[in-house]
Amino acid sequence: MMVADWSHGVVLAASILSWFIIGAGLAQTAVYLLQLIVAAYALSRRPPVARSALLWHRYGDVAPPIALLVPAYNEEVNVVESVHSMLALEYPNFEVIVINDGSKDQTLQRLIEGFKLVKFHRPYEEAVTHKPIRGLYSSPMTERLFVIDKENGGKADAQNAGINVCRAPLFCVIDGDSILEPDALMRAAQPFIDDPERTIAVGGTIRIANGSRIEAGRVREIHLPTRLVALFQVVEYLRAFLMARLAWSRINTLMLVSGAFGLFRRAEVVAVGGFTKGSMGEDMDLVIKLHRYMRDTKRKYSIQFVPEPVCWTEAPETLSVLGRQRTRWQRGALECFFRYRSMLFNPRYGRVGFLGFGHILVVDVLGPVAEVLGYVLIPAFWLLGILSAEYLLAFTSLIFTYGVCVSVCSLVLEEAELQRFPRARDLAVLTAVAVIENFGYRQLNNFWRVKGWWQFLRGDQGWGEMTRTGLGGAKK
Repeated sequence: MMVADWSHGVVLAASILSWFIIGAGLAQTAVYLLQLIVAAYALSRRPPVARSALLWHRYGDVAPPIALLVPAYNEEVNVVESVHSMLALEYPNFEVIVINDGSKDQTLQRLIEGFKLVKFHRPYEEAVTHKPIRGLYSSPMTERLFVIDKENGGKADAQNAGINVCRAPLFCVIDGDSILEPDALMRAAQPFIDDPERTIAVGGTIRIANGSRIEAGRVREIHLPTRLVALFQVVEYLRAFLMARLAWSRINTLMLVSGAFGLFRRAEVVAVGGFTKGSMGEDMDLVIKLHRYMRDTKRKYSIQFVPEPVCWTEAPETLSVLGRQRTRWQRGALECFFRYRSMLFNPRYGRVGFLGFGHILVVDVLGPVAEVLGYVLIPAFWLLGILSAEYLLAFTSLIFTYGVCVSVCSLVLEEAELQRFPRARDLAVLTAVAVIENFGYRQLNNFWRVKGWWQFLRGDQGWGEMTRTGLGGAKK
């Protein structure tokens, strides 16, 4: 009798876990399907992409000043190349502020040598808090470049220092290892010009530069990466930007403007206290704070994603570095979710509380745990005879078939909108990668995210070293 009761308990527990796993999977499927439909609709409603010359003619005289904030920590490999590319941007009124966040390598020295920097004095207000500034530098080569040397405080702290020193009404955050396309600022600023009262933040597209030919801070020839790890990330980024962010932007529930490239109105960012220091997900944290502030003050606003402005960045090419990045991203998402959990399903925050936070709950909080449990428990339950073969096949089909479908559809959206891959061979390779990534890479990613869950529960605040090889040498 005790054996029977024990067996019945195991079956009941297995059934509950199985329903949780399949329920979470169906919820993610519904979210991705909604994203795909809304993104396709948004693209169909967008006007034709204007040429750069036309944008300059139309907006050049009214484009607002922009400060590019470039936090740099141990970026000696790419920082000079990146700054050169920023100084050559096609925008009428901007300044570049590089914030050396107490780098341990030669980042500051490379900047001093590359731009003949000299110390200077510039008054600034302490609007948001940050670690002490050790010195300000300017360059006799260009009046657009300034460098802040400060004590190490993390990326958010460095960006706060840049917010204080900058004088423009808009600021753009960009990673020190990234390269903007020449017209990226003009395209990102367009919503601020068209709707200056409501627009408070705009995000652009992040693309993988590995494998492409880069000269003088410009992507001269676009090629796919030669390493499979970077190829997987090309598909991931297409899916994340041209599907997810375009969809959420369309219904004004965009919860993330990438810290690698985002444009913000300074006044609203100062009003919410700037970036949250010590946050693992400072970019998501800021966007959530902006949503909350604008909803609390009952002001109409818009946070948009614009596909056309493109920022190229170097992706990790080894599993160890990529794993550290993804566990950190997961910790950042969890940190933001639990810090602002009172917004979840709160009518006060409207669609942001229901759709935006609901998406984070399903995809970032429950998703990786449910999927990893499914990888381990569903086959085990089948082997023990607790679950039927039909259930196992249904679960497996849901994971792989839908994953392939979503990835391939994101490639279709890319070809419809950006068309950055000129060769048919590249699209064929990416289509194959979109299929292959569902058989091993996706599962590995979820294990990293569960590791991030564990680190979050332990209170791990480590950032981890992100090894760079240098964009300047990236060639096919």
